[in-house]
Amino acid sequence: MEARDRVLITVTELADILAAGDPLTVLDVRWRLDEPDGRPAYLEGHIPGAVYVSLEDELSDHTVAGRGRHPLPSGRDLDAAARRWGIRADSTVVVYDDWNRAGSARAWWVLTAAGLPNVRILDGGLSAWRSAGHRLETGLVEPQPGNVTVPHDDLYAGGRPTLTAEQSGAVTLLDARAPERFRGAVEPLDPVAGHIPGAINLPSTAVLAADGTFVGDFALAQLLSDRGISDDRPVGAYCGSGVTASVVIAALAATGREAALFPGSWSEWCSDPSRPVSRGSE
Repeated sequence: MEARDRVLITVTELADILAAGDPLTVLDVRWRLDEPDGRPAYLEGHIPGAVYVSLEDELSDHTVAGRGRHPLPSGRDLDAAARRWGIRADSTVVVYDDWNRAGSARAWWVLTAAGLPNVRILDGGLSAWRSAGHRLETGLVEPQPGNVTVPHDDLYAGGRPTLTAEQSGAVTLLDARAPERFRGAVEPLDPVAGHIPGAINLPSTAVLAADGTFVGDFALAQLLSDRGISDDRPVGAYCGSGVTASVVIAALAATGREAALFPGSWSEWCSDPSRPVSRGSE
């Protein structure tokens, strides 16, 4: 299987699996910065059989202190959630959202870091499903309990590489936030504006085409080349709180390149006044 097919699934492929009745769990992970609760939109219309997943309540653990605005959940809590969502040991998991692949990439990262092997992002999200003419259903889906077991309890040391604040200088560090936040011109969410010194800005939206699908290998290679990023140094990514950085990591994974996530991201970095802050475009 090609690297892209291990990370992404097309609308056609998903429709075929649904039609065939093969083992499958579809998770609706709608979330956006200005509307973190996607449940109302989910209830109004979702892919048939899709189960709603809350990024705030199920893909984050806000009881954890000092790890930024969206600390990672424990494997123990994720195990219970995955069974509640109906995930079975032999099933494919497809995650989707309706805003810049943020919710689905977070779910993909969390579930694969927890050790689940077959998790794929719906390329193009819900809009691609609608554009292809496929139907939606309304209301709440309550699946039969699943039987999956999550192998990793600590996602900070799980199935995907992560960085601590102290390790961030050891890699080529990509900042996935919008350019104006990277420069420190605005900061709508965190108490300090700016970026981690030495980071390179690669907005998560830049790795998406106009239709919301992930760009191809050549386009991504060009984005990296334009920023002077070579293939011979490890890469890491961060954003405001570890959510949209997952989009960049997924885009890299779809080309076969592994990148580490700094889960606490800028919200963790800037919480310590002793850490340096850079501003401007460099």
